[in-house]
Amino acid sequence: MVRPSTTLISVVATLILGACGAQGPASPQVVATTSILADVVSNAVGRPVESLIPAGAEPHDYRPSARQAAAVADAALVVANGLGLEQGLETLLDGAEEDGVPVLEVGPLVDPRPLASSPEGVLDPHVWLDPLRMARAVRLVGERLAELDPTPPLPARADAYAADLEALDRRIADILAAVPPQRRLLVTAHDSLGYFADRYGFRIVGTLVPGGSTLAEPNPADIAELVRQMDATGVEVIVIEAGGPSDLARAVAAESPRPIRLVELFIGSLGPPGSGADTYIRMMETNARRIADALG
Repeated sequence: MVRPSTTLISVVATLILGACGAQGPASPQVVATTSILADVVSNAVGRPVESLIPAGAEPHDYRPSARQAAAVADAALVVANGLGLEQGLETLLDGAEEDGVPVLEVGPLVDPRPLASSPEGVLDPHVWLDPLRMARAVRLVGERLAELDPTPPLPARADAYAADLEALDRRIADILAAVPPQRRLLVTAHDSLGYFADRYGFRIVGTLVPGGSTLAEPNPADIAELVRQMDATGVEVIVIEAGGPSDLARAVAAESPRPIRLVELFIGSLGPPGSGADTYIRMMETNARRIADALG
């Protein structure tokens, strides 16, 4: 048997060690709570980010699996929305923080607005429906990750994606320019579009169910008053969440003396591949086009 020379073994070992060293330290593992945050953060850091709440699932009452709990325990950073959105994850996230896992809740840090249909002091969790707030959130994620991993591309990549979201904001404004000011009236399934309405000059006339959660129950007297308000203001559309229930919206539309269109938007989750909403940027553009098509 021909034995490799000591010199050859040394060269091979050097190449192997050099290749391992070239990879550098492992990048910090990042986990996000929602499919929207996972997409946004993955673009900010340049690698896939796991979403605890799957696309299409209800964020308010989702319960994590044992594998997801383990992923959170091993994470270098968990990015959450906060403001009461991830009610089913609160125990997991609180426990992770107690164990020393950093949890960054971006919602409270991007100037949250009051929830219009809830008691005073309750803040609206739907901050992602304003691209400029999400641009600020992205930069906050970049800053926090830079503390964990000083690799230079991280803050620069986050800044570049934040600039993409600022460009998205301008495109949405251009798409919605087709909607005359007097027609910028919406009724929504629940109180979810406040940030979007504030940003692009719409008025939310009312909601089918109170508050910012899809788990709330409608009140018959409130529904009757909503129908009256719709007739008085000239509302033309009711916004419902893609994949969500539509029976109540159809019943309310049928009560109106004028034709009312139901417009499906992607609100709390990305859509499946081919939906036009499988990334945050495409989701927001699709929503804007659907509103413009309905009211333009």
